[in-house]
Amino acid sequence: MEQPEPRSRVLVVDDNEQNRALAQATLEDDGYEVVLAVTGEEGIQQFERHRPDCVLLDVRMPGMDGFAVCARIRALPGGESTPIVFLTALRDVDTFDSALRAGGDDFLTKPVRTSELLARVQAALRLRRLGAELREHVELVRQQRDALMRLQLQKEQLTAFVVHDLKNPVSSMDLHAQFLLRDRALPEPARDSARQIRDQARSLLRLIYNLLDISKSEEGRLAPERARVDLRALVHEAFAALDLRASSGSVALREAVEAPAVQADPDLLRRTLENLLENAILHAPAGSAVTVSAAKDGDAVEIRVADAGPGVPAEMRARVFDRFVQLGGGDEALHRAGRGLGLAFCKMAVEAHGGTIRIEDNAPGAIFCVRLPDDP
Repeated sequence: MEQPEPRSRVLVVDDNEQNRALAQATLEDDGYEVVLAVTGEEGIQQFERHRPDCVLLDVRMPGMDGFAVCARIRALPGGESTPIVFLTALRDVDTFDSALRAGGDDFLTKPVRTSELLARVQAALRLRRLGAELREHVELVRQQRDALMRLQLQKEQLTAFVVHDLKNPVSSMDLHAQFLLRDRALPEPARDSARQIRDQARSLLRLIYNLLDISKSEEGRLAPERARVDLRALVHEAFAALDLRASSGSVALREAVEAPAVQADPDLLRRTLENLLENAILHAPAGSAVTVSAAKDGDAVEIRVADAGPGVPAEMRARVFDRFVQLGGGDEALHRAGRGLGLAFCKMAVEAHGGTIRIEDNAPGAIFCVRLPDDP
């Protein structure tokens, strides 16, 4: 990354102490001089006093919010040409549009990666030094970037609305299927249909909750609520949820749990295990078994889900945890299909616990290994 010109000065206006400290450390390590302000009013005073080369401005602050501060700075001598980069935890189109109307030059959503923060500050300072003709071209690119950002926020907002609206009808399907199964007079073919409806409804609910938690993770809001989890009971609960799926494919579910418990979020860990089991059952050949084992390993617990399916090529093992990725090719034995969200959720949930997830060869098949720190 390019070094900034000597002692470029950046004003950071944010009421959150941790955010200010992170921005200050990041910028000072890269050679910038940093001026801090806790409130909008103080930010305006610091701008008048220090004439910074760039401003990082929070949106939500007590008293004067970031939009009002931006408008005031733009009215000050030198303020009309000073780059202002908004920082906010709000990921919605209205906030983005308000930032642009207030006169913001850029818009970053929290949590902000330090590399991205530095890149945006450098770009803002570089643009300030450009000549008028070149600035027109850059402004056109910026407008296109803003349009893309707005579309991304609209897509996220639409996805959130759709996912929330889907939860209730799918849960209702599951409840009605359970109601039918309690009717002892129901003919067996109808009972089998009710079981299939419930199985598919639960699969849809897993998908819906995966989407919700992936969104939370991207916004830095996926925080595990740790408790002591009985691993053997958790595995049997996951087996019960996927028993019909396994029996329909003539796949046996086996348990080899040696570790009694692990410190983790019970709901996130259960859904991680269910997603891994669903993936394993999907690829396990008829007549084979999927095995879940768990063992203590030093200060961690390792949970392993093994199947005898086509496996995952070594060079593709990192990519299967990306969203909407399906592996395929000329050799069908290498094909691992899926909805493309279950494994992405697993990676995010495990990493939120401070753990890791990897794939090993089962010869034949694949072993998904989840390693969680265990601090009772």
